[in-house]
Amino acid sequence: MVTTNGRTGGGGADDRASGRENGQWYPPEWPDRIRRLAHGELEPVPPRRASTVLLLRTGADGALAVHMLRRRTSMAFAGGAYAYPGGAVDPRDERDVPWAGPSPGEWAARLGVEPEVAQAVVCAAVRETFEEAGVLLAGPDPATVVADTTGAEWEADRAALAGHELSFGDFLERRGLLLRSDLLGGWARWITPEFEPRRYDTWFFVAALPDGQRTAGVSTEADRAVWIRPAEAVAGYDRGELLMMPPTVSTLRALLPYEDVPAVLASAGERDLTPVLARARLVGEEIVLSWPGHEEFTKHLSSGPPHTPATATPGADA
Repeated sequence: MVTTNGRTGGGGADDRASGRENGQWYPPEWPDRIRRLAHGELEPVPPRRASTVLLLRTGADGALAVHMLRRRTSMAFAGGAYAYPGGAVDPRDERDVPWAGPSPGEWAARLGVEPEVAQAVVCAAVRETFEEAGVLLAGPDPATVVADTTGAEWEADRAALAGHELSFGDFLERRGLLLRSDLLGGWARWITPEFEPRRYDTWFFVAALPDGQRTAGVSTEADRAVWIRPAEAVAGYDRGELLMMPPTVSTLRALLPYEDVPAVLASAGERDLTPVLARARLVGEEIVLSWPGHEEFTKHLSSGPPHTPATATPGADA
């Protein structure tokens, strides 16, 4: 069952990925960009660091549910696709913030990065969850969490953060709060393919919806917000009704063995955070697009019109 803004419903006609075998997000410009990259005509854009959070709760039926947003079709990246709250690291996320839980150094060891990068990634995860879902993983001390984030003043802070008018550190200090890094668990890491014009090196985290808090309405980047069972979301994708990117589908499938939130959080420490990066090869007149270790997303595509640059190399990796 899908719960959206207090109502119940399934995917409507506007959710259907017409003509697809499933709901895998696939921009029409990819084949041309893959060809250009393979032939050395396209320089990969450096990926920006980003964070996203699989926000979890136990539904009224006792089943595990995850919070998802449908990105507005006007968005330049993955428009119309279902995703989790998240976004790019803000340079100000690297500044010192009031902190409780595992230190940036401890997170650095878990994420495989430098402490300052780990701090920024964790800070971005908490900040983006508040900006996009209205859920705040912070509290007045290391043992408590804010119980209610509704009301005009909280909404004004969300808007100021989203508009880059307020840094997350300043927001926490003004409210006398500590970022609770212990409420997050590392879940996965995916890097946008090299042929994409907008690239992100994204860490996926899991977190429980804090007691007393509830998700807010949609943000400026989304037109629908839902709580949905992972199995239902995956089934919608498999039927071609819910559009999603491979990282979203993969992280959803990874939730399927778990019956409740504590079980997910307990397993997070054992998750492999080796980054997943797509590969594309030109094989004769065919493009083979794959994500190592995730064979379900492999695509065999026509290479399209003849492409004859001076240094064409069939079979080259992109």
